[in-house]
Amino acid sequence: MILASYVARRFLRGFVMIAGVFLLILFLIDMIEMIRRFSGRGLGLGGAAELAGLNIAGSFYSILPLMTVLAGIALFLGLARSSEMVAIRASGRSGLRVIRAPAAAAALVGVLAVGLLNPLVAVTGSLYDDAVAGIDRGGSQTVSLGDSAVWLRQGMQQDGRESGQIVIRARRASPDAVTLYDASFLVFDAEDGPVRRIEAREARLTPGAWDLREVSDFPLDRPNPMAAVTRHAAMTLASDLTAQRIRDGFGRPDSVPVWQLPAFIAGLERAGFSAARHKVWFQMELARPFLMAAMVMIAAAFTMQHMRGRNSGTAVLLAFGAGIALFFLRNLAQVLGDNGQIPAAMAAWTPPLVGMMLALGLILRREDG
Repeated sequence: MILASYVARRFLRGFVMIAGVFLLILFLIDMIEMIRRFSGRGLGLGGAAELAGLNIAGSFYSILPLMTVLAGIALFLGLARSSEMVAIRASGRSGLRVIRAPAAAAALVGVLAVGLLNPLVAVTGSLYDDAVAGIDRGGSQTVSLGDSAVWLRQGMQQDGRESGQIVIRARRASPDAVTLYDASFLVFDAEDGPVRRIEAREARLTPGAWDLREVSDFPLDRPNPMAAVTRHAAMTLASDLTAQRIRDGFGRPDSVPVWQLPAFIAGLERAGFSAARHKVWFQMELARPFLMAAMVMIAAAFTMQHMRGRNSGTAVLLAFGAGIALFFLRNLAQVLGDNGQIPAAMAAWTPPLVGMMLALGLILRREDG
């Protein structure tokens, strides 16, 4: 237990140092990008720092596995160079017992990241998107899910200026977000408030307009809207929405805290949308601790053995290259899962399990006995 605690502490200390360096680098890069992007919008240094602080959490969270493999390389390379690994092996400890402590520590960091850092990333990401939308003045479209309905909001333009908004409620939508069923369009004037309500059995989104079928048009600016209702077999309502904007309006999967993802996925499917991306992301978050443990095992497979100085550079490059390969394999599996070409569980769990088995095989091959 003393040896395991010592190795785990050294790994965590190295991980914290590497994470701090990456955090500073990412912050500086984001600061420069915000200043360049919003230089003509009157955004000062303080505003750029605030935006960078909101955006940095997502970037930092996404590269946690790469920081883990670097911390593992630093740990085992340090143990090998100081001959501590030789002393540990001479005492009768196997390589697998040495790896167990830092791998468990990496998995624990992964659990804490999923449980604590993931909701923080979701909150800061939403705040960042809102802040950027406010600067760009392009946040007139909003999509959300109710318990049994889909809600959308779009702006209305007249003579190049905002003239009002339309709030759309539908019982459900098609998976491609092109068709709404049992839709209600509530038209708000910029000065007079709600002026019109349109009920449609079906609303199909076409370039620049909604094509409505079986329409009832209620003029809310009349004393008795029910008496003035007009009915049409078809109607066209101007819109600048697109199917891609509607799908993107639900946000990236990482914009939803992991604790709320199961309910969010159920709401998407109940509304008729595809939840493949969110299912894959949820499974990948569950598999993140195993991915980080696999990164430590990969680092150990190349750098744990005692080596001369002339071989250490090659071992470090091989270990880091293998870690990057596993990282991109995970991203590739995520893309395949998002497209529905492989199941979500396979996309999430295959990369860390493959990484663990390959690293374990290499470690066992190098074991002395």
